[in-house]
Amino acid sequence: MQGGRILVVDDEGPQREILRTILSAEGYSVETASGGGEAVRRCQEKPFDLVLTDLRMPGTDGLALVERLMRDDPPTLVILTTAYGSLDSAEQALKKGAFDYLTKPLEREELLLTVKRAFERIQLSRENRSLRQQVEERFRIEGIVGSHFRMQEVFEKIRKVSNSNSTVLLIGESGTGKELIARTVHRQSLRKDCPFIAVNCAAIPESLLESEIFGHERGAFTGAVDRRAGCFELASGGTIFLDEVAEMQLPIQAKFLRVLQGETFRRVGGKQEIDVDVRVIAATNRDPVEAVKDGILREDLFYRLNVVSIVIPPLRERSTDIPQLVEYFITKHSESTGKPIGGISNGAMRLLLNYHWPGNVRQLEAVVERAILLSEGPEIKHYDLPIEVRFFDLPAQPVASSAPGGKFAIEIPEHGIQFESLERDLIVQAMERSDWVITKAARLLGMSYRTLQYRLEKFQIKRDTKTAPTTPESGLTEQPSQQKGGM
Repeated sequence: MQGGRILVVDDEGPQREILRTILSAEGYSVETASGGGEAVRRCQEKPFDLVLTDLRMPGTDGLALVERLMRDDPPTLVILTTAYGSLDSAEQALKKGAFDYLTKPLEREELLLTVKRAFERIQLSRENRSLRQQVEERFRIEGIVGSHFRMQEVFEKIRKVSNSNSTVLLIGESGTGKELIARTVHRQSLRKDCPFIAVNCAAIPESLLESEIFGHERGAFTGAVDRRAGCFELASGGTIFLDEVAEMQLPIQAKFLRVLQGETFRRVGGKQEIDVDVRVIAATNRDPVEAVKDGILREDLFYRLNVVSIVIPPLRERSTDIPQLVEYFITKHSESTGKPIGGISNGAMRLLLNYHWPGNVRQLEAVVERAILLSEGPEIKHYDLPIEVRFFDLPAQPVASSAPGGKFAIEIPEHGIQFESLERDLIVQAMERSDWVITKAARLLGMSYRTLQYRLEKFQIKRDTKTAPTTPESGLTEQPSQQKGGM
């Protein structure tokens, strides 16, 4: 890297000048500092690619300088120069992140070779950061994560439609991120500085939905004591997002269609036509074609909404995105909860990959957030995951095993499983098999002692004190008090 910026740090002036002369002759841009404190200030004023520093200096020494520069983002590469008597400190600096060290007296060729290798590392790091940035731009749009080819199709459509005023229909199961995509389309559009108003058509009673969308005049119905602006007026100039649009009653669908066609509407109880300049993004968790056939969704409204449709795949059909999503949610919720979780165990990841995710990405995020809160270590373990994930896809026939760590005998009824009931039964089985010793039962269940103790209290599981003695380790029953007599 010709022209690479190097800061030479040494408390001995002649040594600084020798290093400056050698490195400048090779085409590097070299500046100097007489100590660690000055070096920190210089690095704060402008970035250097590489710092070449003496290890032993008064004040802020080379080791402290390494620790400080490793906190930068990206960290500054450091090469140390040291006498033979300080090799232990140099090794310590390497552990803290220094690139390499050279022993004094310095050999010119060794110096230049080490500096060359450092700049090769710098170049590689920059290329990797650039590549990661390109990957993130391609595989992530404002919180929407996925490298699966079907998500790539979603990202491509988002990019294409965002700057238009066309109506967009989002089709996908609950929890796939339809509102997040709608907000992304709005933020990337020319309307981004105007309101984004979201309406969940399935969550508002039929009697109130029309008023919610179009507003009402005073006295339009019982309780309408004042004029009220509806969502179309509130979203003026911006975007209105109608979630679960197929849940609208057919008469309201007809009025909504007139707004889309004529760009005017009336408030409930009003006579005045109000012009509207709003982009509409609608969403449904139904197959819209089937909804039309079933008479739930008006055919003419479907065609008017379906100018551009974006089909969002369920998570079970893009399970290869789960590791990427988990990493994203761990980072997000570790910061928000203040728990420094660094990752997830292979066993826990296998369970997440094996689960069918009926609640899609929303459910996955909730599971990861819960696991972070319950985790007692630096990474998420399988026992931090909820019972429905850990015991998903159990065999239909009972599997009996008396060996430690073996499967428990579970018989799945035709009507399905209540997971809390299943969890309680499994805990009771484990406690009975372990003679009610919590440590042994926790090992069978793959839980920590504290987690099992919490669940025992949660389900109020206690040993029958009339038929079984209590072991000191179980902690489930109290020892009878012993009255001590006097002398």
